[in-house]
Amino acid sequence: MTIGQVAKQSGLAASAIRFYEQAGVLPKPSRRGNRRQYDPSILERLAVLEFTKACGFSLRETRQLFYGFREGVPPSERWQTLARRKIAELDDLALKIAVTKEMLQRPCACQDLAECGRRMYASKAARLPSLG
Repeated sequence: MTIGQVAKQSGLAASAIRFYEQAGVLPKPSRRGNRRQYDPSILERLAVLEFTKACGFSLRETRQLFYGFREGVPPSERWQTLARRKIAELDDLALKIAVTKEMLQRPCACQDLAECGRRMYASKAARLPSLG
């Protein structure tokens, strides 16, 4: 398959396919003349890649899914290892979002930004542990 055929069947731009090759998440295709030639299995690899992208995995994490495990580790075990890490990351992010949302919803009664700064500084200082 040519890169144009892969792009058409996968729904991705040819430039995205080249980018994924350079990022190391797709194997380098063979060449016939000066043209890339892909095995039809590239479409399956691209489907997995797009799924990991939709799940929020970085290219580094996706590369690890494909190449970062010892030989013979089944895909389900690879997936569960990476999914557990991603879920923990998402849980941390959800907590940060909740805290940020709470801070944004607090009413402000300050007369000017200097007063806001004094209040924020005093609040921060009150939370710091004492050294003496």
